[in-house]
Amino acid sequence: MSESLTADVFAALNILVLERLNVGSFRITGTVPNWLRSFCRRGVTSGMEILIPEEEFTFLENFLIDAEEFWEHNAEDKLKSGLWTEKDLTGKEYYFEASAISIKNQNILLIESLDGEYKEIQSIIQKARENKLIYQHLLKENQKKEVLIHCIIHDIAGQLSGINCCLALLEFENLTPKGKERLQIGQKQSIKQEMLIREILDAFSAEVQSLEAFTVDVDQAPDALISIQEVIEILTPTFILNKMRLLLAGNIDLTADWKVVGDKSRLDRVISNLAENALRHSPGGSVVTVGLQQDGEYVLVTVNDEGSGVTPEMAQHLFQKFSQGRGRSGRVGLGLYFCRITVERWGGQIGYSPRPEGGSRFWLRLPKVGSRDAINRVFTR
Repeated sequence: MSESLTADVFAALNILVLERLNVGSFRITGTVPNWLRSFCRRGVTSGMEILIPEEEFTFLENFLIDAEEFWEHNAEDKLKSGLWTEKDLTGKEYYFEASAISIKNQNILLIESLDGEYKEIQSIIQKARENKLIYQHLLKENQKKEVLIHCIIHDIAGQLSGINCCLALLEFENLTPKGKERLQIGQKQSIKQEMLIREILDAFSAEVQSLEAFTVDVDQAPDALISIQEVIEILTPTFILNKMRLLLAGNIDLTADWKVVGDKSRLDRVISNLAENALRHSPGGSVVTVGLQQDGEYVLVTVNDEGSGVTPEMAQHLFQKFSQGRGRSGRVGLGLYFCRITVERWGGQIGYSPRPEGGSRFWLRLPKVGSRDAINRVFTR
């Protein structure tokens, strides 16, 4: 590429090329960009010597101190000034950036006009601000809708409670065998609906619950082993009715310290949700095993089942709100979502992995009380 063509390219890019002659003294090299004439009271031509900062670009006074040191050490790459503004003879504001470079023992100062680029950047920033406002507005509208749904569901729950009481009183009436059969059907459907409503209410209140205080004190911290044992005791009758078994893993050290960051009631609910999830997705005659392991500064809880597992497509969305397995009508898919936001609030993790021998493993890791992560939770609450 010829020198004249190179000079024209720099000018087309709105870049003024100055060759350093002495401290503060420069020679204009190549084609003069049009914007330079708007700053000079006298005519400027290629090859002319100019003084900086005494003349047009007073901002460069401080930058040239660094540039002189840069040139003195023959540094590689380039030194940039950062963006600054100058007004031309008519008062119009321009945006510039300067760069100091060394080429073949020549010290060069480049001054680039960024007027168009700056306006584009400002436009992008403005658009981002507008999008943020729109997002915040949509977020508030969505929160209003969730509050409304919560209120509606809560009212339905109250009415359903009254219906359950009436159905319970009907058991004492002198009903015909057919009437008793229909009563039992009605009670089963009512209980099913009550479970759905409870799950919805839990999900819509979970975000608030997850922000509530949780324990990092040793004396008050929940014991993961105790929570698992209590959940197994409560759910065992349900598993028996479904011809399944819910067991505690046999390799757990019962004398170890299993206290973790969290809240006892919600930890019980998380473990119960994982066990109930395994129950719904496992065949009769199978075994669900709850394990417990030390994992560095964490405690690892695992729930293994012998079901059909989870497809890769479903696995990506397991812990999202309203996610549920295929062919599982009658549930709204909020249990695992509740588990995720609760465990993450406590500084833990939760996940799923397929078992090599078949079935699923759902797991959660919680910080031990006194661990570094537990201490960090105190200062970030």
